[in-house]
Amino acid sequence: MEEQWLAAGPTAESSGIGVAGLDGVRTGAGARVRGAAEGAAAVAVIGDCPVGEKELHGALAAVRAGRWEELTGWPGSYWVIAGNERERFVCGDLAGRRPIYYTVDGTWTTSLRRIGKPLTADLTLAAARIVAGSDHWPGRSPYEQISVVPGGCGLLLRTGQAPQLVDVAAIKPVEDLQSGAARFGSALTEAVQYRVSAAGATVGADLSGGLDSSAAVVLASQVGRVHAVTYTDGYTSAEDASFAARIAEHSDIEHTIAHGTDEDLPFSFPVGQPTGLEPAMGAALFDMDRTYLAPVAGRPLHLTGHGGDVVLDATSSIWVRLLQDGERRAAHRQVVAFARLRNMAPGPFWKSLRETAALGRTGVLGRAVEQLEKKPARPAQDAMGWSWCRLGAAASWLTPDARTQVAALLRQAAADTSQPERADEFDQWSALRFTGAAARAWEPYADALGVRPVYPYLDNTVVRAAFAVPPAARRGLYTFKPLLSAALPDLPDWLLGRRSKGSFTAQRVVAFQRHRARLGDLLTVSPLITAGLFDHAAVTGTLDQLGQGRTPIGAADMHQMLTASWWLTGTHTPAEASC
Repeated sequence: MEEQWLAAGPTAESSGIGVAGLDGVRTGAGARVRGAAEGAAAVAVIGDCPVGEKELHGALAAVRAGRWEELTGWPGSYWVIAGNERERFVCGDLAGRRPIYYTVDGTWTTSLRRIGKPLTADLTLAAARIVAGSDHWPGRSPYEQISVVPGGCGLLLRTGQAPQLVDVAAIKPVEDLQSGAARFGSALTEAVQYRVSAAGATVGADLSGGLDSSAAVVLASQVGRVHAVTYTDGYTSAEDASFAARIAEHSDIEHTIAHGTDEDLPFSFPVGQPTGLEPAMGAALFDMDRTYLAPVAGRPLHLTGHGGDVVLDATSSIWVRLLQDGERRAAHRQVVAFARLRNMAPGPFWKSLRETAALGRTGVLGRAVEQLEKKPARPAQDAMGWSWCRLGAAASWLTPDARTQVAALLRQAAADTSQPERADEFDQWSALRFTGAAARAWEPYADALGVRPVYPYLDNTVVRAAFAVPPAARRGLYTFKPLLSAALPDLPDWLLGRRSKGSFTAQRVVAFQRHRARLGDLLTVSPLITAGLFDHAAVTGTLDQLGQGRTPIGAADMHQMLTASWWLTGTHTPAEASC
């Protein structure tokens, strides 16, 4: 599949096609571009968007006035570039799946290959993200001296001035769930159905049996032909496949259930597996993806439910927010009810949330800094509830020098005033950006597998409609993802009533054991270890414990460590290179 890209700067001048009305801006030959220009005002949209010529001409008034967020309200997934006599604006989507990379001199591009700077991996940042999460540095790319526009922002460029980030989130809050349900239902329906209708052929779709992918499949089946695929093996829940089959029958669509084997377990990193320019958690699942996506390769598009958890649900950050707002009694009542419904002891859960709220974002990050600087960190085995930052098992792998370096990055993050201080706002934007980054990092793998993924839950219109509903209203105490049932009440009751969710934990444990020797080779040459950031014995010790099933602690950190190491080392372990 031909890469779509957009760029401005010295490296863009010798390639691509110019964009009308926007001097110096070039785009790839395979990009779909629509635009309008009048006098000094011009706007162009690149990507998957049904906007028409009339709407683009109507948007020129916003371009002249510099009302940039108005250019991001169309359905779809796209970049927008606009300019007037004073300045130029470029933006991707709210989730960051459509990225903008830039440098201090004003060079910008949607493709790292065209940034015109050396791609030197920022190893300390990579380690910090494994240890403390990716939430704290949304404007930093994986490479030194190259920034990325955070989701929810656009890039404003003026001659002779440094690039400036501008807020384009434009969330318009509503009172409660019912007030925003109809808008969300309309946005999601349009996001799915305009794509399926435009495809003019059978489309592929993930169908895990969960609410998110099932809802997308049902909506798609109302306007076109769908071939859905489901993965199952000896370690996944039979309930997932059962629900998927039931949805396929309900929707009257073609459905293939792929039965994986141990050859499809995670972390195999087979010879010939591609690697991209950004670390991808999905790289660990290449064999599984190849098995279950094969029946729908070559379709004009492939629907996914990724992002559904972000927009349809919320976490226990909602109770931290209530505490921040002084609503202690309401928070306590809901926490106790939530815990008892899940056979949890409410006391420790409540205490953890109160401590988090009392510290706030800056205090929580400061505590993490102290933990790193004073002594070798150990993962908290009894941690409960949401927090801005909770050091994982990877903190115990850090070398003394690396602890100091990661602590310095966290101290910088604590001083970042652009981050939301309210817990639920920080959490939903962090989750959205994480999901968008995962989607864009998976593009090289999708290309190799012959699928063109689309993510309707990540469309700006869908995200804005969901985030307009208070996170506390999206977090149901007695129902799962209540926004979906309120927005799409015609979905089957037996689907909306599902409360369970599939897991790949068992697969991961078996994979750690099955691929132990190969993964050990990968870690031996990982720059994260050879550069002195992580201690080899500590990392491999955790890998051994995970493979033996002795502890679940550290599995997520190990997943990140292995996929980051795969990305940094390229496509060969030492054993392969010697063949």
